[in-house]
Parts: sequence; structure tokens; C-alpha cells
Amino acid sequence: MNTMHAMMRLQESGVVNGPLCVGLDTDPSYLPGSVIKQLGSPSAAVLAYNKAILERIKGSAACCKVQIAYYEALGTAGLSVYAKTLAAVKAAGMPVIADVKRGDIAASASAYARAHFSGDFEADIITVNPYMGFDTLEPFTAYGYPDHGAKGLFVLLRTSNPGMCDIEKLPLAQGGTVVDVVGRELNRLADIFAGVYSGQTCSPVGAVVGCTEEADARSLRDTYPDLFFLIPGYGAQGGAARVAAVLLDKAGGVVNSSRGILTAWKKDERLVRCAQEETITIEQIADAAAAAAIEAKQDLLCVKKQLEH
Repeated sequence: MNTMHAMMRLQESGVVNGPLCVGLDTDPSYLPGSVIKQLGSPSAAVLAYNKAILERIKGSAACCKVQIAYYEALGTAGLSVYAKTLAAVKAAGMPVIADVKRGDIAASASAYARAHFSGDFEADIITVNPYMGFDTLEPFTAYGYPDHGAKGLFVLLRTSNPGMCDIEKLPLAQGGTVVDVVGRELNRLADIFAGVYSGQTCSPVGAVVGCTEEADARSLRDTYPDLFFLIPGYGAQGGAARVAAVLLDKAGGVVNSSRGILTAWKKDERLVRCAQEETITIEQIADAAAAAAIEAKQDLLCVKKQLEH
């Protein structure tokens, strides 16, 4: 099969451009009030900021992840900005992950899959939630086949929030934990797609695996050597580069950073003063975001190299 699926393209982008995924989870509160006022509305400011960042990070990141919640919170104007942001990422030549975490049954799941793999909200890869049962994944995995767009999906496996222990690590009567059951299903799907995409080095079905303790990260990476990972929790959430680098082993993955990049200007005393004086520009805050992205990329590459030796 000559068609390259979206996850494989992302894996290759990570090799060329480094493992950083820039999260455009852009909340208006991350922007100076004067910039929002200058651009006319929160939604307009968010779009302008996203585009300014994209202009500056070409070649510095593997992909972008766009969390739909921040755009839904802005109403219909926000959803327009969401669609335009997805298009802008593609126009910049970068794979785009829509962080939508959809999961529902039957016709509803099919509608969600159609909404995010085609039309105004089309993305290369989306995040999905398997906790209503594995049948809910079927409408999404259908789009992983060549004749349905060769799309990709990241399935929640081990998330980065403290409350993941409430469900994900629960022991089961038959042995193992909930994470183990989900992982077995992901390996099963990977085996199916291996026959469809022979010669490609990862499955179109990957896993969301958050930055955790290093020992836990090593266990997850060794248990699922052939799954490509989306790795949240690095940066503002406190995940360490060393833990992220462990998860980048074997089939690899991309490490998401959102707030740490989007709010980087707030760590620059000069820019904070400019914001207070209402003289700050969107170019200045985008420059700060791009610098933070490059720093994060170098941090990850440095630690990854150390672990390899």
C-alpha cells in the first residue's frame, strides 16, 4: 500500500523537525487586554495570535494541536476561528491534531467522526475517548483506511491529570488495570492496520500518554513499543523533559506544550511592562512564544540524546 497515513506523516515530521507539538489552546486571557482591544474582539485576537505563532515556528515543531474547548467557549465566532486555525496550520505545512476527545455510540460517533475528519473542521488526526466502550472507536478507525482519508487518531490511554487514578489505574477482577484493557485494544487495532499499511513504522491509531513518573513512563513505552504517542503534561503542567524523553523512545511520539508557549511573554519583565503601558504588540508576544517553542524543542532533544547514550 503506497498511501501514507496521517500518523506516519506525523512521525516523519517529528524526525525532521523535532518532537515538539505546539498546542494552540489559545485562551483570550493569555493575551494582553490592549491587544484584544486593538484587534477588535477576543476571537479576532486569538486568530491573529495563532497565525503569528505559525509564521514563526515553521521548522521548529513537528505539528500543532488545537484544543476545541477554547474555541467553543467563544461561541459561533470561536468556532469560525477554530476552523480557520486548522486551515492555517495546514497552510503552514504542518500536521494538525484536533484535540476533541470525542466518544459516543452508534450514529452519534459517526457524526462526530464525519465532523472532524471532513468539512469545515477537518483535521489530520483527532483525539478520542474510549470509555463508553470500544465499539465507539469504530466510526473513527474507519477513517484510518486509505479509501477513507488515511486519517489518524490518538486514543486516551494514560492521561496526565491527577484524577486519572480514579478510573485508569483501577484494578480489575480479571487482573490488570483499565489502562491495560485499553492498551490491549490499541495493540489489536495496530495489528489490523499493520496488514493494511505494510512497511510503515507506526499505526494510524496512537495513544495519549501523559508525562508521569519516569518508571511509569518506561513501563508504558516498553509495553506499547509500536504505538506512536501524544504526550501532554510537559511544561506548564509540570511534566519533566526526562519523562517525556523516555516516552519518545521506540515508535516515538510528540510532546505537547501549550500554556508554556502561549504565555511565555508573561515571563519577560520588559513585555509585562509594555503590557501594563498598553504598548505591547502581537508581534512581540508571538516572538516570545516562538522563542519558548525553540527552547522547549532543544530541551527535549538534549534530554533525549542523553538517554540514548
